[in-house]
Amino acid sequence: MEIPVIDLEAVNNGDTRSTAMAQLHDACQNWGFFWVKNHGVEVELMDKVKDFVNCHYEKYSKNNFFESDLAKGLGPQTNPLEVDWESTYFLQHEPKSNIDEFQQIGPEFRETMEIYIHELITKVVEKLIEGLSENLGLHKDHIKKIFAPPFIGTKVAKYPNCPQPERVFGLRAHTDAGGIILLLQDDSVPGLEFYKDGMWVPVQPNKDHKIFVNLGDQIEVMSNGVYKSILHRVRAEKEGSRLSIATFYNPGVNSVIKADPKLLYPSGYRFQEYLDYYMGTKFGDKVERFQTLKEIFKQE
Repeated sequence: MEIPVIDLEAVNNGDTRSTAMAQLHDACQNWGFFWVKNHGVEVELMDKVKDFVNCHYEKYSKNNFFESDLAKGLGPQTNPLEVDWESTYFLQHEPKSNIDEFQQIGPEFRETMEIYIHELITKVVEKLIEGLSENLGLHKDHIKKIFAPPFIGTKVAKYPNCPQPERVFGLRAHTDAGGIILLLQDDSVPGLEFYKDGMWVPVQPNKDHKIFVNLGDQIEVMSNGVYKSILHRVRAEKEGSRLSIATFYNPGVNSVIKADPKLLYPSGYRFQEYLDYYMGTKFGDKVERFQTLKEIFKQE
């Protein structure tokens, strides 16, 4: 099963925009996750961020993890529904940074993360949410305005090599609560899986600097279920420690989340009334039919 790849350069190009937007819509509607290529984020910057995170883990976190109760006590008594085999911390960027709380993160790491997040938001996130809004038939700024001011943060994680991977997950299956998640992941160690069509689909490591994107619960709510937030998990691996740098573009804490009325289905009619209208529009566009019926029954 091949995960969709969205060419962001094509989305922004007039000659290829229509096809690329259709591919984006299909990925959001039928998958809820996809790769993004030609995104414009500097590849050297992406590599630098990963190098900093890996070095920080080796220097400050690795020993602490393997000395933890979870690591030392892993065995038949471990309940895989209650624990995650991960070493992680969370950096908040907007509306207020918490990076000063991490004394072990030096000025060069801080500056690199600030530049990376700026590029990620301006070159990738803002283009994607404009595309999602337009594909839903809404103004291109719709999601941006609802989310404003957004909460932006990054979960930095390492999933250490596990001596008994059959006893625990790196991260238990879940959907993400927020908006759009952009993942900078490991070049070689696998583990991430998404659930589609009754099976777990592996997201393979990549060395070509694509960014992995998945949709959160609020996008599903705002789209009235047109777009999907998908269950995913991380397997524990016996060989290698997997890197994961997941940036969350979420609504602000006081944002009011709701589906736009344009996206709601018609309701409150008798089936015979629907059939009467359907007979004259059977071979027309279903979405237009629903929109017209909403107007008809709103007036009654």
